[in-house]
Amino acid sequence: METILRNKMLLAVALRYNAVFVDSDRKTLTNSHQISKEVAAFLLDLSEKGFVVEEDLLGALKAAPVSYLGLISDAINTALGIKLNWTPLVKGWDTPTGESFIDHCITFYANYLGGKELMRGTTLQCGHFIPDGTFPIERYNGCPFCGTPFKTSGFVYTGQGSKKKSLRLMTLSDMEKLEQSLLESTVPLDGTQAESLKTMIVALGIPEGVEIGMKETRMYVVDALVQAGNEDAATPFLTSPNDILRYLWYKKTKKIQIIEPKVLVKHAGKLNSHMWPSLDKSQEAEAVMKQNLKLKYNRQTCRMVANWLNALEMEADEACEIMHPKRGMWVRMIRELRLGEYSRKPGYDRLAKLLDAFYKDDYPVWKGQLDKALGINCGCVDYIKALALLKQRPGTFARSLFSVMLRMGPKQAIQAFREILDKVPPRLVLSLANAADLYFDTDATRIARPLTGSTKTIPYNKRLDNFTPEQRDELKRSVWTLYKDAMTKRFKAEDLSSTSGRIFIDKALYDIPVSVGDRSSSIQDASAALQGTRFQVEGDAVRLFMQWGVGLKAQHLDMDLSVAICYKDGHREDCGYFNLALPGAKHSGDIRNIPDQVGTAEYIELTIPELQETGAKYVAFSCNAYSHGAISPNLMVGWMNSAFPMAISNETGVAYDPSTVQHIVRISEGNLDKGLVFGVLDVDKREIVWLEMPYTAQVVGKLDTAALDTLLRRLSGKLSVGELLQLKAEAQNLTIVEKQDEADPTLRFTYNWALDAAAVSKLLG
Repeated sequence: METILRNKMLLAVALRYNAVFVDSDRKTLTNSHQISKEVAAFLLDLSEKGFVVEEDLLGALKAAPVSYLGLISDAINTALGIKLNWTPLVKGWDTPTGESFIDHCITFYANYLGGKELMRGTTLQCGHFIPDGTFPIERYNGCPFCGTPFKTSGFVYTGQGSKKKSLRLMTLSDMEKLEQSLLESTVPLDGTQAESLKTMIVALGIPEGVEIGMKETRMYVVDALVQAGNEDAATPFLTSPNDILRYLWYKKTKKIQIIEPKVLVKHAGKLNSHMWPSLDKSQEAEAVMKQNLKLKYNRQTCRMVANWLNALEMEADEACEIMHPKRGMWVRMIRELRLGEYSRKPGYDRLAKLLDAFYKDDYPVWKGQLDKALGINCGCVDYIKALALLKQRPGTFARSLFSVMLRMGPKQAIQAFREILDKVPPRLVLSLANAADLYFDTDATRIARPLTGSTKTIPYNKRLDNFTPEQRDELKRSVWTLYKDAMTKRFKAEDLSSTSGRIFIDKALYDIPVSVGDRSSSIQDASAALQGTRFQVEGDAVRLFMQWGVGLKAQHLDMDLSVAICYKDGHREDCGYFNLALPGAKHSGDIRNIPDQVGTAEYIELTIPELQETGAKYVAFSCNAYSHGAISPNLMVGWMNSAFPMAISNETGVAYDPSTVQHIVRISEGNLDKGLVFGVLDVDKREIVWLEMPYTAQVVGKLDTAALDTLLRRLSGKLSVGELLQLKAEAQNLTIVEKQDEADPTLRFTYNWALDAAAVSKLLG
């Protein structure tokens, strides 16, 4: 691969980990070089964008060619969107324009009902006539009626940030370790980690002898091998029929999880439905999705899949049972891949045996045996047999433990589960411990997030009515005890004889929940954070931003930035395109049509003292697709804050400053969401919780705040990384020290360590 292209790719990955990639050996780096004029100018530019460099990175930059400094600068500009168009609809939008619903009604009457002839006014570039006395058009960068921008700008502010982000050095060796870390992670990768891994596979290749921790992660490796024309080398990574189906569906839909066609078709209709029936395009969207999901494979792909299935080492009955839950999809795949034809060829005996068993439906189904033991569809119940069957599938037992406890009795269920506890991944036990508080609470609302993204609320299990409040509390404690016992046993088994016995736990780790059960699908290009991380607000203002449409032709593409303000007395108010000003919240104006190629922007300014005066409890940040379809895949959202005042241009309305950006995310290509809550400001605590809560709605008014409350409660109740490390310290009799240098090198746990997927998964076991 061309060196410049590879360096660009690795620079983009490094920035997500608060680092800069330099292709050099740490051992050869010295600080003997003088700081040249070019390096000094580069460091000043970094400072204006909100960054400082650590000593090891400074040494590497001194020795780097001037052209490489330009590559680093370009990577930072791209990650932060510095060269995009950040011009909103209104100039100096911190002073409200005073536009009202009446202004829109009068303008509509003038343009569409013949009222233009009776009025004086101005005709804008878009063709709309704005009557005098309605919108103050001198305050707008475009049409206030249709939301079409006329002006764009490449200008952004710099240097207003009060807190610098520290950048460290990442060498080629560090990058290779990161790639191996992601490949070996036993915790599912989020969107940022997956994007980084795919980039590193292209740039660095696949390391030899690596043990891949997750079946989903294998798909990225398989895809890279297939694209390189080495599909035979992918065979060891495909150990079951579902692995093969997952890969085929990943190539078809770009989704790493298997979502059935009927679900995708139905969801496409929901994404394209509209609150105005005359504009509804749901049926058309469903037809398009059906057409897109039609299968068509060439001979090369047919032969490749036939070889993979023929190479499976498991028995035909076992393979068929795995295929059974997705039987409908497999029938289509077998037909379109011409597997029947290949099964009749010499050398494909195992494939022939598999298809014969599959079509004869002559194989036992474990789920059917369990249903029978539970008395489903029959009157005979055999809980002893049911527990014996569940112990055969530890993962399934773990995922259904709560319902088993309520159905068969908590003591029997816990006792049976303890017998196979060592076979259950600790991350699953941790998920149970985190979920127990909500599940066993009859006053709580649970939430679920299906594969299509929309968050749904679930009522409590009615069997809980058979237990007293004290008994329900005991159920919660018994699940936590399971996890604590499992981790204590695991920690005590570790050999720490070669260490000093001193451990350092970064205080920031107590604000980061262990990344299990709440995967983020967006991509964080300018430093990454785990969902549930809390960010402190430094000043009195929080400025939300949204940029979308870059690289697209001028068209109607209406994305909305909004907030839901929930007050302590229980009522709620929303600030968005329909309500541009509220006490403590101001919106920059509704843009509905994007300019050509450069994109456009919206902002919302939140003023904490004003929100506190009005009794606001929290503010939810939301972006929504008002247009048909999902949120635009090139959309960026985030927030800024600074202890210093942040300027808003009176000439253009531009209010973006990369040095004040606290968090920024990019919507991924595989997005299936209509709306997304991407953060919540706790007004009294002056802290923002980074989260992702998708919901299927065009406007923030349809946001279910009960579901949001439940998600916040779940995130706040989750075990933090710091608490998990404290449990490790207690189990191993380690001494917690305040300074990093005082701890054993292998027992130094910093914020950057928490971003290492394999490191955290290794801690979890």
